[in-house]
Order: sequence, then structure tokens, then C-alpha cells
Amino acid sequence: MEMEKLVSLCRRRGFLFQSSEIYGGLNGFWDYGPLGVELKRNIKNAWWQDMVTSHDDLAVLPGAPGSYEMTGLDCAIVMHPQVWKVSGHYDLFHDMMVDCRQKKERYRFDQLRGRWVAAKGQRLLITTLSEENEEAEIERAALKYFKLRAKETAQLEWDGDIVTLDTIAISDLDKVLAPGASEPGTLTEPREFNLMFETYCGAIRDEKSKAFLRPETAQGIFVNFKNVLDSSRVKVPFGIAQIGKSFRNEITPRHFTFRSREFEQMEIEFFCHPDTSRQWYEYWRDRRMQWYMDLGLASGRLRLRDHTPEELSHYSTGTADVEYAFPFMAKGVYGELEGIAHRGDFDLRSHSEGKLDPATRPLTVELGSDGQPIHRGSGKDMTYRDETTGQRYLPHVIEPSAGADRAALAFLCEAYTEDEAPDDQGKMQKRTVLKFHPRLAPIKAAVFPLVKKDGMPEIAREIYRALKRHVTAFYDEKGAVGRRYRRQDEAGTPYCVTVDGQTLADKTVTIRDRDSLQQWRVKIDDVAEQIVEKVNR
Repeated sequence: MEMEKLVSLCRRRGFLFQSSEIYGGLNGFWDYGPLGVELKRNIKNAWWQDMVTSHDDLAVLPGAPGSYEMTGLDCAIVMHPQVWKVSGHYDLFHDMMVDCRQKKERYRFDQLRGRWVAAKGQRLLITTLSEENEEAEIERAALKYFKLRAKETAQLEWDGDIVTLDTIAISDLDKVLAPGASEPGTLTEPREFNLMFETYCGAIRDEKSKAFLRPETAQGIFVNFKNVLDSSRVKVPFGIAQIGKSFRNEITPRHFTFRSREFEQMEIEFFCHPDTSRQWYEYWRDRRMQWYMDLGLASGRLRLRDHTPEELSHYSTGTADVEYAFPFMAKGVYGELEGIAHRGDFDLRSHSEGKLDPATRPLTVELGSDGQPIHRGSGKDMTYRDETTGQRYLPHVIEPSAGADRAALAFLCEAYTEDEAPDDQGKMQKRTVLKFHPRLAPIKAAVFPLVKKDGMPEIAREIYRALKRHVTAFYDEKGAVGRRYRRQDEAGTPYCVTVDGQTLADKTVTIRDRDSLQQWRVKIDDVAEQIVEKVNR
């Protein structure tokens, strides 16, 4: 699937628009259109329903070490600055960036990919930002730099596979040809770039009024841990879920909505006893992987990848990523959809005691030269007391953290299909169709009168009104019915209901299935019930 076709469809049919497009757009920010907002809302609703509202607190689910409870929160985007100092974000939440002195461009150090090549007595690392056809892009850049023609590619001596810039020695930066540069050695040495957006609270802009837009939703859950315990009377093990906006000042946002500066997260912080935390980690890791497959992502394009010890965050004793092979990425490269992290007691301890030193094992509070904590915690006791055993302990946390925008993009990529369907004359014609799982489809059913006469529009409108009380529906009477089918196929609508001449005789209508193209007749009074049943299966 060519990504350009999907991007074009998303704009043309109202899934996604560049933010502030009439003013030239703002990189890293996107607006969801009429169909896009329904798709994203359906993804969030499916996640909340499956993880929170329909959860059986009394049952032991398959693979779970025991029964557990679930509840939710909706926390503020702007929080006390001390939250981010104690959590480590203020000091540690950064990416390494480099600048190209020639092109006046800025890049994330670990995103530049290149390959070593030698020609005409010179050895260089030729880099590219493109992950589509990157080998061809690198070869094209090498031919241009060495002033070779396409038929002279044999003069290029390639050394090794494509690597990221952060894997080479800093001393070799003078041998790197930056994207679009005409000479090597134009990149600066990498330096830290904090990803948090700064803002100010109140009328005076100074250090005391400085605050931050949250880079994740998790911290709001941790600082409310005791509030939830005291107000809802939940017992460990239990999870707190939250869906909300987060903000990261990405150096180079790219790949459509995959890497944005404003995005929405669907996160769970699951609190459990330290002795069973490993089992709970494995349970959530496997369950979250299955959720994506149940909603239509092909297992062949999904993978569950455990982090190597070198990748683990300083607080994590285990992390796995659910990853998807997006079409804009190079062959064999996957993009993260969700991370499931075993965070131990890091967060609750930090907010109680103060910022923990990542260099210590086990983690201890980081002290300054005066022997005092660099960033003090709240001093609030975050321990949990088991009423049955009387044991008091600091719960461990398992965090399944998903991106709603990345999930929407993955489901769009997976759904995009080009096949054939009969037109009004019965001839097979190419069509573009989005084969969403019915639960995620922006519009569940469309209602058509075959023609605009003989009372068909009136009957169709009554069916449409009845359907709208249960599912998102669409009414269309413009153009040939085959053309209307194709419009709904592009929107991903799983079912189309057509009122025709036979309806006037026996009060039945035709329902058409988007994927199989099968049609069957149903009594008008049964349409809503059958559509609802099929959508929620």
C-alpha cells in the first residue's frame, strides 16, 4: 500500500487535516475531520469499554493471576512543576539532537539512518530521513555526491547494513553526509533537548510561575493514588485508567500522525503486590497484544518485542512494546503502538520520598552536595495496607500505555484495501475500501432509497432515524446507487441498507455487506436490531 494514497484519502474524505492548514499548517499537529473524529472516538470507546466499564471485578480472566478491579480518572494537563522534577522528566526527558550547519535543519540523532560507502578514495556515511525505499535514496545521494551516473553504481563499495547515527563514534561525524548536504562534516555534535513544552500560570512570567504541558498522562494517576484509594475503596490489585492529551516538543515530527507534538494517550496504571508483579506484567503484556488483533490488526504485521537490558528505563524491570509494520517504514522496521512497562515502586516512592537517583541499584533518593534531596517528594505515605493480612507495602505498578493516534493510524493502514466490485451495470470495477472492524467504523450503516420517488425516500428516512438512535448512520439519496456504495466503501461503512421497489410490496429492504459484497433481505422492523447485533459482535 502506497502511503500517499492513504494520506490523500484521509484528507479527501475527512479523516485528517493538517492543523491550521489555511495558514500553511503547523508541523506536528493534526485535526481530525468528521470521519476521523468518529474513528478515534470508537477506538477510545472500545479501549475504555474493554479495559474498564465491562470488566468483571469478581471474575478471574484468562491468564490473570487473580481477580482485580478497574476504575478511571481524568486529570489536569497542567500540574505542579514539582511533579515533573520528582518524576525525572525535568532532568531526564530529552532526546539527542544535531544541527546541519549547511542546510540549517535540526534532526533527532537516533533517527538519521545511513550506510557506509567508499568511492574515489573517500569513505562516507550517506544518511537519509526517508524510511521508504531508503536504500534507493541512499544510493541516489551517493551517486550525486561522487558525481557518478546510474550505470556506474558498481563503483560504489558498500560497507555493512544501514545503521542509525547514534551507533557510530562521535569522531566519525566529519565523515557523515547529512540529508541534502553537498559536503560531509556539516553536523554538530549531539546535545540534549528537553521535550516538555513550557508555559506559565498567572499574570507574572518568571521562574516561580513556570509550568509544563504534561508529556504523559501517567503522573496524574500516581499523584492521585491515595485519593482513589480513599474515595472508591478499591483494593489491590486494581487499575486506574485514563485517556487524555499529552504534549512533546518533538525535534522532527514525521510520518503523518505517527510522531506528533500533540497526541492522545490511553494509559492504565495497575497496582499490585510486589510478589505477583511479574505475573501481572505478563498478563497485561499478552492481553494488550490480543486486543489489537481482536480489532483487526493482522498478526503478521504485529509483534510483541521485549526490550533488551540496554533499552530499559532506569525504573523498569521489564518492558515490552506492541509494534506494527507501518507501510511508511523500511522493510523489517516496526513502529511502537503501545508500551507495557513493569515500573516497580519507582513512581509511588518518588512522589513520596523525592527524585530517585537512576545511577543507584536499588534506587535511592538523589542527594545534592549539601546531602539533601535535590527534588523533594510530597512526604505523603503512599503505602497500601492489606485489610485481610494487615501487611503494609508499596505496590508495584504495571503500565500499559497506548497511543490513540498511532492506533488510529495503524487501523487506517490495515483497513486500506483496493479490490473490485460490480458497478450499476454489473461490471467489475476497481474500488477503494476501508475494511475497519465494525466496532471501529466511523459510520456503522448507510441508508439509501433506490430512487427519489414512489415513497422510497420517506421509508428510507424513517429507517435512518430509527438507526441513529442506536448507531452512527448516514443517509444518501444523491447519484446512482453503485456510486453511493463506493462512497461508503471509502468511508469504511460496513453495512448499507437500500429501500427498493420490493420494499413497497413486502416491507423488506436489502442489506449489503462491505467486505463480502453479499446482500440479503430483512424486514424493516428488524433492520436496527440486526445492524446493532452485527456491529457489536
